This record gives sequence, C-alpha cells and structure tokens, in this order.
Amino acid sequence: MKASLEILEAQLNDFDAALRTAALRELLALADQGAVDIAPPTNVANMHCHTFFSYNAYGYSPTALAWLAKKSGYAYMGIVDFDVLDGVEEFLTACDLAGVRGSAGMETRVFIPEFATREINSPGEPGIFYHMGIGFTSTDLTGATDNPLKSVQSVDKTEARTILASLRARAEARNRDVAARVNAYLDPVVIDYERDVLPLTPAGNATERHMVIAYLQAAQRTVTDPAAFWAEKLRTSRAEIAAILDNGPKIQNLVRSKLMKRGGVGYVQPSPEMFPSVEEVNRVITACGALPCATWLDGTSAGEQAIEELLDLLIGKGVVALNIIPDRNWNIADPESKRLKLQKLYEIVDLAQHLDLPLNVGTEMNAPGNRLVDDFSAPELAPVREAFMDGAAFIYGHTVMQRTLSLGYSSEWAQAHFPTRKARNVFYTQVGKHILPGNLGTTRLRATVNVPAEADPRLILTCLEEGL
Repeated sequence: MKASLEILEAQLNDFDAALRTAALRELLALADQGAVDIAPPTNVANMHCHTFFSYNAYGYSPTALAWLAKKSGYAYMGIVDFDVLDGVEEFLTACDLAGVRGSAGMETRVFIPEFATREINSPGEPGIFYHMGIGFTSTDLTGATDNPLKSVQSVDKTEARTILASLRARAEARNRDVAARVNAYLDPVVIDYERDVLPLTPAGNATERHMVIAYLQAAQRTVTDPAAFWAEKLRTSRAEIAAILDNGPKIQNLVRSKLMKRGGVGYVQPSPEMFPSVEEVNRVITACGALPCATWLDGTSAGEQAIEELLDLLIGKGVVALNIIPDRNWNIADPESKRLKLQKLYEIVDLAQHLDLPLNVGTEMNAPGNRLVDDFSAPELAPVREAFMDGAAFIYGHTVMQRTLSLGYSSEWAQAHFPTRKARNVFYTQVGKHILPGNLGTTRLRATVNVPAEADPRLILTCLEEGL
C-alpha cells in the first residue's frame, strides 16, 4: 500500500493533467476508505505557494498542492504563479474534489515611476516592484465579468488579454537574454532554450531556476570534471564545489547567485521598459474578477521605509490587499537582525489593518528549503496570527462568492451593500470562515441564493453561520 501511495502522489506532479486528476481521485477514494492518514484540521494557512507552472522547489503541481492541504489538514491553501494563470482552474477544481478552502493568484514585476530612485522589494533594482493579483476564479477574458453583477471597474478584455500574453513574452525574452550571456561565459557548457529548458516545465513558462538546472545537467554531460569546471567558472575552490555538487539546492543556489543575480555575467540591470506598470497588471487582475495585491519584503529598503507613502499610492491605483512572507522576518538566526525584522513585521501588520488591507501570507515554496507552511505555533507569530488567518478567510470568502455567484469583492453588488472597503472586508472574511470547504460549501451557497442580484448579505451570513 505504501508503494501504491507513493506512486499516486508522484503522479500528482506528472505533466499529464489527466493523470494528475486521476491520481487525486484515487487518493481521495483511499482516504475515504481509511487507507490514507488525513491530519485533523489545523488553524494554519499557506496562501502563497508557487506551482510547477512557474517553479516549485518540490515539484508540486496545483493538484498536488490541493492534496497536500487535504492530507495535512491546512485550513486554507492558495497558489501564486509568476506571470501566468495556468494553474487557476486546475487548483480550484482539485480543491473542490478534496474539500479544501483554496484560492489562486499571480505574481509579476512592475515598474513604479513614483519610486524610480528607491529600491522597494526587488533587491538592487530601484523602482521595480513585485506585484500580485489574488482571488482569481477564472482566466476567461472573453466574458469573465460580462454579467449584470460585473465589476464596477470597466475593463477592456482585449487589452487585458494582450497584457497577460506580454507578461509571459517579456519573461521569456529576459530568460533568453540571460541564457545567451551565460552561454558565452560557460562555453562549451551551453544550453538550448527549446531543447534543454522548456521540457523542464509543463506549459513553457520557464524561470531562472529551470535554467540553472539545465546548466547543471549540461555540465554533467559535457565536461569530464564538473567540479573543476564549476570551481573555475564560479571562482571558488574545487573542494567547495565537490562538497555540494550532489546537493541540488546548494549547488543550484550558488550557480544562480554567481551567474544570474546582480554582479553575475547573466545579469542585466532592469530598465522601466522591461516591465509593465501597476495599472496595466491591475487591468488584467480586475478583468478576471480578482483583487490587486501589493507585496512587502521585510521593511528595510528605502522604498519600504516609506511604506505609508507607497501603500497610499498603490491603494489609489486599485490595491485592496497586502502580501507578506512571514518566515523571512521572524525565522532568523542573527538576534539583532531578527529583532529588527520582527518589529518591522508587527509594524506592517498594524499598518495594513489601519489601511483596511487584508493579508495574504505564505511561504512561496519557490526555493529549496522553503517551509510547506508557516509555523503558526511560533511565539513570535502570536501577535499577528489572527490577522494572518483573517486574511486567508477573506480571500477564500471572495473566491467562493465570485466563483459561485459572481458576487465577489469588486462586484456592483458588493459596492452597493458595502460602500467602504472595511465593511466589505468584514463580510468576505465572515463568509470565508463559515462556509464549508469544497463542493459542500458551494452547493449550500447556491441553495441559499436564488437570484444573485437580489441576494441579502445578512441572509447569506445567517445561513452559513447556522449551517442551513
């Protein structure tokens, strides 16, 4: 049985979507029979997990992440991929099957001209900002909001489709430029983007981390002494390389940092033309009925030291939530650095609550060593744990209302019933807390609301709270 379970869980990450779904159904059937240990529900959430549609350090597909949440008893789970929405429908469908409270998002980099001289959350790159959309329920840009309960923001879907396609195209162009520079430096260890990189991805959306893997594989098949080769090219000792060459995460991180990050031969200082604006990306997000979400690194950069100015600016551009990766602010070995960054974490949570910005928190999983979920039992997180869980509930509440009834946070219905962002936050948080996960919850919600345009939010909450 153990071997069978291992095979099925491996199939969850296969590049064949049909095989992934079939494996999930088999695992859920085994769970129903008591043949798989399912952890009891725990009050934890990871709302920022990259999937293998961009890069997941553990190789997880959207379907595998839904199973991870089910098996581990996570209260909420959310995916976020770089530059693409390829995993949205798969993840939400898998969450329906597994009975998981799930959400889907996208992350990209934008240029903020108002902060052109200040580093924000992309180290060493003034004006460049990691930006997100959360609460996606569909990637249909032909009619995602063409209904009587449309978003109050008028969005040209043709333009939104063009912008979304450009995000993928710009990312690929940057990658190919990096590969050309690194190829010239590493010759005879070179990679072909189509032959060596794209097959590492399920849908052709490669990242620097995929290219690093391709270079390591190319070295193994091209040179007789890979350790000596990397020692020379990375300007370090052969002994140091030999000690980590069989340790995938360590050698990958070293190659990437030496060749592709700032100071490396493959690195190009970004210019404003390389990235879209916040407004452009927000048009894609709102066209899909999702929510623009700012991101925060650790509070120490020049831009983040002016965080109130930055968030006020972004709220004016449509941002309604804030993403935080908590682990990088409290799980730090150096006591002084930990003291500073933990205080910054508390401060940003307080500010987000003051500005009515619900929080999206998670561990990313896009680098080896990232946790599967934050340690919500850590004493350092006690002052912010409730805000983290409320944020997860808010995102799920929006997701299920938008996906089931087209009554999401930005709908005309929501604007009419809850004129302030604070009031809307409270409503969608309560929905997320009380609705059952998966198909059970959506079935009950549909039964509660016969005519969405006439839905009474008080009746919705009463029915969900009382389990009617």
